[in-house]
Amino acid sequence: MSEISISSDAFKDGGQIPKKYGYKNENRSPPLVFSGAAPPGTKSLALVMDDPDAVKPAGKVWSHWIVWNILPDVTRIPEDTVPKGAVEGVTDFGSSGYGGPAPPDAEHTYVFALYALDATLDLPPSATKQQLEQAIKPHVISKAELRGKYSPD
Repeated sequence: MSEISISSDAFKDGGQIPKKYGYKNENRSPPLVFSGAAPPGTKSLALVMDDPDAVKPAGKVWSHWIVWNILPDVTRIPEDTVPKGAVEGVTDFGSSGYGGPAPPDAEHTYVFALYALDATLDLPPSATKQQLEQAIKPHVISKAELRGKYSPD
């Protein structure tokens, strides 16, 4: 059985994220593919997209998308969708849902982190990335990452 992994049909790991997924452009979430097998005991998946390169211009790692309670048998999130039953939380843009790349200064690398959890989460849709990270901490079985680069328009 292989470990769970995350990829995209829109860009390669470490490659350029197409402009249409940017906050100032179409602001559509990219298609994501989960492959391999969810580890035994997985009850749900969680997804976090953030920008660690935002620390210098924004003073913190900027959250762009947080989604939890994704069913463990989900293998694909099509472009601009959220899996049925999953919950989106509030990003650093101050609203729920996807907020695309928007680097203010230079090219940034964005990280899509997929977590396999041994629980479903009882968090309200108003939850932030910090609250999600606190809730998942004791439940992470496995983690996979996809990285993409994006430059200012």
